[in-house]
Formats: sequence, structure tokens, C-alpha cells
Amino acid sequence: MGLIASLEAMLDGGRDDALLRFSLGSALLSAHRADEARVHLQAAVAHDPGYSAAWKLLGKAQLAAGDEAAAGDAYRAGIAAAEKKGDKQAMKEMQVFLRRLQKDLGK
Repeated sequence: MGLIASLEAMLDGGRDDALLRFSLGSALLSAHRADEARVHLQAAVAHDPGYSAAWKLLGKAQLAAGDEAAAGDAYRAGIAAAEKKGDKQAMKEMQVFLRRLQKDLGK
């Protein structure tokens, strides 16, 4: 059984938390399944709105799925979450990603 199948089995077995959803979203994104990944990453941040790593990965998944506006929203929410938590590294990374996105969109 592969990683994605194992994580899905845990979810189907009744476990549902931010870490499981983050792990599943990450595995799906790595497998180039961005639309599926973002569903699980959205669930991760719904479970834990302060989970800055999940916000960062959600932004990447939104971009991979072609939804630049949603990616920007995820990065902004992630920056706020990281700032609130004192996670300066994640905050700086998402600020860079957001600036690149805005530059690419001509904003």
C-alpha cells in the first residue's frame, strides 16, 4: 500500500485531524494531484487555522491548480497565522511567494 492509500485509509477509518490532512495534501501535491490536494489542505487549515505550513502548502496547491486568486488568499491567511504564532521563517517564505505571485499577475 502506498503512502496516499495509507493516509486515505486512516481518514476512512475515522481519524481526521490537521496533521493527517496536511500529510495527505502534501502527498497528493507531490503526485501532481493538485485539485485533490487542496481539498485536504483546506480541511487542515479548517482544523487548525494557525497551521502556517498548511497555509503555505495550500497556496502552492492553489497555484498548481491554476487558481492564483485563491493562492494569494491562502498566502495572506498563512502570513497572518505565522505572524500570530511567531513563525518568522514561514511568514517570510509566504511573503516572498505572495510578492512573486503579485508580480506575475502584474499587481
